[in-house]
Parts: sequence; structure tokens; C-alpha cells
Amino acid sequence: MTVHEFGNLDKARLEEREDPRPGEGEVLVEVRAAPVNYVDLVTFRGEYQFKPVLPYVPGKGPSGVVREVGPGVAGLAPGDRVLAMAEYGGYAELTAVDHRQVYRLPDALAFVDAAAMSLGFDTAWMALRDRARIRPGETVLVLGATGAVGLAAVQLARAMGAGLVLAGVSRPERFAPAAAAGADAMIDLSRPDLRESVRTQVLAATDGVGVDIVIDPLGGDPFDGAVRSLAWRGRLVVIGFAAGRIPVLKANYPLLKNIEVSGLQISDYRKRMPELVAECYREVFTFHEQGLVAAPLSTTVPLADWKVAFRAVQAGGATSRQVLLPT
Repeated sequence: MTVHEFGNLDKARLEEREDPRPGEGEVLVEVRAAPVNYVDLVTFRGEYQFKPVLPYVPGKGPSGVVREVGPGVAGLAPGDRVLAMAEYGGYAELTAVDHRQVYRLPDALAFVDAAAMSLGFDTAWMALRDRARIRPGETVLVLGATGAVGLAAVQLARAMGAGLVLAGVSRPERFAPAAAAGADAMIDLSRPDLRESVRTQVLAATDGVGVDIVIDPLGGDPFDGAVRSLAWRGRLVVIGFAAGRIPVLKANYPLLKNIEVSGLQISDYRKRMPELVAECYREVFTFHEQGLVAAPLSTTVPLADWKVAFRAVQAGGATSRQVLLPT
């Protein structure tokens, strides 16, 4: 699937190309499943932090089988089942990926499940482990807890030993998946005046103390309430702005409460700290083998019908991950 013009679905199409060959340090992967992420749509619209050079093949986080390894690659071999966290290239039958971003899959983890877990779980892990430095017993508020990153963060917070996990949801009737993932209570983001109502709900759930960690993929009004919900020395991690507005924080507030507000752009970690991302997937896969986390529900779509999957993600409110099957 090749994009020739940003933002125009009709200018993107399936094309036949020569099979790629792995270059120095690359692995050639036969793609078996590739997720459609919200960020793939943002990139397709030309609105992501950096733009790919047109034409390009979208698709982050495909899973599949190693067909060939290039010069300078050790530790991977043809036939290995892998997850490939490429920036682009997943919506194809074959893709060549930097070997530092290719991770062996446990035997029990299916290709579709691995693809469905990919971008949500590494983002949530990095937010909790690296940016928020979670400790056992701490309280965690996850905003947007029904999305891919949110549900992953709820599961991982519980697996990492959080004492209390609160799920911020904009549709209370959809709290059930977050509860099944390990959330102890709901923070209702459909209430008016979120700057006040989020704080009120969090204080009620924490006996007036507040939360140690906030994972925020939303921004907007939920951020305004969440930052006021932090306990002393609390940490809030900004992941995105799905609510639409990029919030502004006065610098005296972190000073007065001794709190931290940090950001996370997961692509930079893959480029700058590939060894940490490898550690991330080792722990995520171990948690999966131990039954502490589970892959999200997914809907599989043939690659030829990629527009169906794109539109489902674009519409929002989906209860399952859209996963493309190239073969």
C-alpha cells in the first residue's frame, strides 16, 4: 500500500514492486500482520512531527517471519518469528527493517496479537517505566483508558505492581474493558468542567491524597484536571493530544507541588535507545507469558481492503484494533 499524496485516500493504492533486499544491518521480514494505528493516520495526513518522503509505504509494528538477514546482523536468522517496529513499511508483503528494531516473539504469541499489542504496549511501558519511574504500590491515573495506549497502560501498571489504577474514560458505558484490564475505578471524563471534576473524582478515590502518576494521551481539558490531581512529587507523562487542544501549564504549578510533567515520543527511543526498547519488549512478552497482560481484541482486514480499516480508526470509538493481513 503506497501513499502518493498526504491526506488523500484516493491517491493511495496497492502496487507491485520488486522484492526488497536487506542492506547492512537490516532484516527482511515476511509480514503476516500489521496494525492500523491512530499515528499512522496522522502521518498519512502529513500532520506528524516528521513527514516521510513521498511516495511511502505506511505501517508501524508489523509482525512476521524473517526471510533473510543482511550483512552485520547477529542473533536473528531466517524462520524467526518477530515483531518489527519499523517507522514505515508494514503495509506490504515484505519489509526491510533495522535489526535493532526487530524482536523475537514468544511461541505462544500469535502474529495478529503481537501486531495488535505493538505500538500501544511499548508506548505505555516507556511512559510508566522510564518517564514516570513507577514503583510498587503507587497510584496511577490513565486517561483515554479505552484506547490502545490506555488499555496497555492499565494492564502494565497493574503488572508492575501499582497499588491503585484509575481509568479515565469519556464514555462511562465503555468502562468494562478497562476494568477487565485491571482498573480499580473509573474517572468519568464526560462530566462538565473537567478541570474541577477530574480532581474531585481522583481525590475521592484516593482519600484526598491524589495520584502518583498520570498517563495522558489526551491533552485538552482532561490534562487540566489531571495535573491538579497529582499528589506531592507526582509525575504526569504527556503522550499525545487526542482531545484536540494542546494544553498550557504555568511553570509555578510544578514548583509549588514538586511535580514533574514530561513528554514521550516513542519513535525517538527506537532511534536513540534501541537497547531500552528491547528491554521493554522482553518484559512485555514475559508479562504476556505469565498471563499478566493480554493482547487487545482485534479485527483482521485483508490488505486489499485497507481503506475499511483506516476509516474504522478514523471514525473513533472502535472496540477492537484493526489489523491488516497482507497474505
